[in-house]
Amino acid sequence: MKRLLFIILLFWSGVAFAQHHMAGMAYHNMSRAEMRLPFFEQKGNHAIYHIYLNDTTVNYNGKARPAMAINGSIPAPTLNFTEGDTAEIYVHNEMMMETSLHWHGLILPNNQDGVSYLTTTPIMPGKTYHFKFPLVQHGTYWYHSHTMTQEQSGLYGAFIIREREKTAIKDYTLVLSDWTDENPDNVERMLHNANDWFAIKKSSTQNYAEAIRTGHLKTKLTNEWKGMLAMDVSDVYYDNFFANGKVEDRAPQFKAGDKVRLRIVNGASSTYFWLTYAGGKIEVVANDGADVQPVAVDRLIIAAAETYDVVVTIPKDGSYEFLATPEDRTKHTSLWLGPGEKHAAVHLPKLKYFEGMKMMNGMMDMHGNMKNMGMDMANQVMDMNTVMYPEISGAENAARDTSGMNMPGMPMGDLVTLNYGMLKSPVKTTLPTGHVKDLYFELTGNMNRYVWTINNKTVSEADKILIKKGENVRVILYNNTMMRHPMHLHGHFFRVLNGQGEYSPMKNTLDIMPMERDTIEFRATESGDWFFHCHILYHMMSGMGRIFSYENSPPNPDIPDPASSIKKVYADDRRFYASARLGLESNGSDATASLANTRWKFSTLWHLGLNDRSGYESETMAGRYFGRMQWLHGYVGFDYHYQKISAPEKTLLGQVSNKNNRHTVIAGLAYTLPMLFVADARIDGNGKVRLQLGREDIPVTSRLRLNLVGNTDREYTAGLLYIVTKSFSFSAHYDSDMGLGGGLTLTY
Repeated sequence: MKRLLFIILLFWSGVAFAQHHMAGMAYHNMSRAEMRLPFFEQKGNHAIYHIYLNDTTVNYNGKARPAMAINGSIPAPTLNFTEGDTAEIYVHNEMMMETSLHWHGLILPNNQDGVSYLTTTPIMPGKTYHFKFPLVQHGTYWYHSHTMTQEQSGLYGAFIIREREKTAIKDYTLVLSDWTDENPDNVERMLHNANDWFAIKKSSTQNYAEAIRTGHLKTKLTNEWKGMLAMDVSDVYYDNFFANGKVEDRAPQFKAGDKVRLRIVNGASSTYFWLTYAGGKIEVVANDGADVQPVAVDRLIIAAAETYDVVVTIPKDGSYEFLATPEDRTKHTSLWLGPGEKHAAVHLPKLKYFEGMKMMNGMMDMHGNMKNMGMDMANQVMDMNTVMYPEISGAENAARDTSGMNMPGMPMGDLVTLNYGMLKSPVKTTLPTGHVKDLYFELTGNMNRYVWTINNKTVSEADKILIKKGENVRVILYNNTMMRHPMHLHGHFFRVLNGQGEYSPMKNTLDIMPMERDTIEFRATESGDWFFHCHILYHMMSGMGRIFSYENSPPNPDIPDPASSIKKVYADDRRFYASARLGLESNGSDATASLANTRWKFSTLWHLGLNDRSGYESETMAGRYFGRMQWLHGYVGFDYHYQKISAPEKTLLGQVSNKNNRHTVIAGLAYTLPMLFVADARIDGNGKVRLQLGREDIPVTSRLRLNLVGNTDREYTAGLLYIVTKSFSFSAHYDSDMGLGGGLTLTY
């Protein structure tokens, strides 16, 4: 036991040392500032930038955290260009690891796109990459790292291309983002291990006590009967949401009567934002950099990776709040336009999660598929989540914001919300006549194991999609998951077939809601390989994407070894994630540890009792998950069990128990039943069969969990876990062999 505690302390000391070392490196790198080349210079029609990527530390919430910055700034400095110029960008990597920069939404040569190992060589530590491409468009775009989770750590910024003829209207760039003090790699690991610490932080566990208190017990039971976890609209708890790197950004230079063009970039890794304005209507004039015919709305939702250009008016003297509220409504961030007395926007009330759960119960069948309910939903026209919005549907707490402060209620009248069906291009966008290649993409996956796929295959499990230059590619997307997905196509614009005919809008990122069926089409005008993926960072890393590959493309000089490079692209969704739980209680110790990825799992467990009867047991297994929802798990392994038994015992199946001295191979199948109970049937090398039924982490309250397990070896256990932090819990349980005990549980 002392050795185990020593190992745990040694591990945490190593983590602390690594963080301290990163902070020291950040200081060292920043000392090179005097050696840097000018940030910007214009030479004829060449706009030249030098940008430096650094490890750094930030302190947003009272504690220093490692981060990544560009030229010392989070978000990165805005890059401003003029249409028709040539962009030259020197990217200097002063970090300790390789990196990349992707120019989101830009039409450019394939090897300039910035996806490491797919289109562009990675930028190694201490190296510089020279990007050079013509600017053939205008509008609001952005740039970000396309390496691992670096975008979440701070590598993102706006990329603005203005028309050569100046417009009279004033403009202002607004970059929205999300920040977590958690290491992004650990965020990803926790999501894959179904850790609900984020739900606890957001008060969205939808536990049984809450269900009973609010009269939603039947809703909760139906939800779990269909094998679903709690309802949520976002995956991660974020400590901060930022407008240009601040919780509150200010632009006091604008005066009463001014019209301001806000160039809004959603640079968040996984957050959607509701946008509202205290000064009146919001006029949408562009989306994803492409102009649209102006349309006035009261609010709109901007998906991760989308950009919108909107025009707002400063109605009179004062400072008016342009409010960005994350979809889960945990917090908010604001831009205040104008000087003087503040005029606040109405803050959005807390979501009605059980109403959303009830809606989802009706939409989902027993196999995890969205039902065909006879509704032709497309282009955000019908938002199924409306039932959760108190400001629309009305309900308790409708006049209370997420911090509990009394707020004026949102008017229940004709609230105009933007949807894609309202977007219309100012020019015709019909594609030239040509061969049409039709593709059908079903967005698939499940929250239980955090697997996100297309047609139930990750990027690494699917072949590249071959297309020919000059043909028209039409993609029909159906969202068969409970989450929204912002699907982004690199290096191309596509038409969204939204009922506007020849004037269908052009986009590069499509937000598709649950049960929606949307159609996009684009002209294949490029060459090489291009990524198409969900832009929620952790969905992309899980494998929700495809690669479009032009046939007969010339070799890419940045990818000299395509076979080796594509393996590194595929490594993202093949990554294994570790988890462990160690119980230290008065009656002994229970522990589990595992390494798992999208399909495979390697695990081990032990039971070590302190009384004479309990003995000890260890099982080590390797297995694979099957099916889209992955409710079936087949495994093989080895079981060692020693227990002092005075006389032979028989199992409930009539076989003589061999747990007094068992050391044998095992093979079995585990299946997740309704109510999320796992039925496990196995046979060992001695021919003994064991059937087991159990469930872990039953949410009694927000932090209290119930665990139940029993099997035909007459072994059973029941335990309670009270979660204090993501790593530490108080626990107590009764075990048929170990007896009653209590203590603490450590979770990784």
